Amino acid sequence: MAQTTALPADILMHLRDTRSLPVISVAAIKFAVVVSKWATRRRTRLALSQLTPQQLDDVGLTPRTAFIESRRVFWRA
Repeated sequence: MAQTTALPADILMHLRDTRSLPVISVAAIKFAVVVSKWATRRRTRLALSQLTPQQLDDVGLTPRTAFIESRRVFWRA
């Protein structure tokens, strides 16, 4: 499975705020930003679920807190 590389947020924000873009382009950029956030949440929550108790302690989380966060769906902040 190929992994796509997301554009940096500052580039996307600049493109989104440009007034000369057609409405459909602005909508497409907003959609891309949302999908990029969802992908990041999915990856980080998956990584969080794979940390050891010692690693969780290093980042200041309990195993229960990490479990709850890792089980959240990607569209929830």
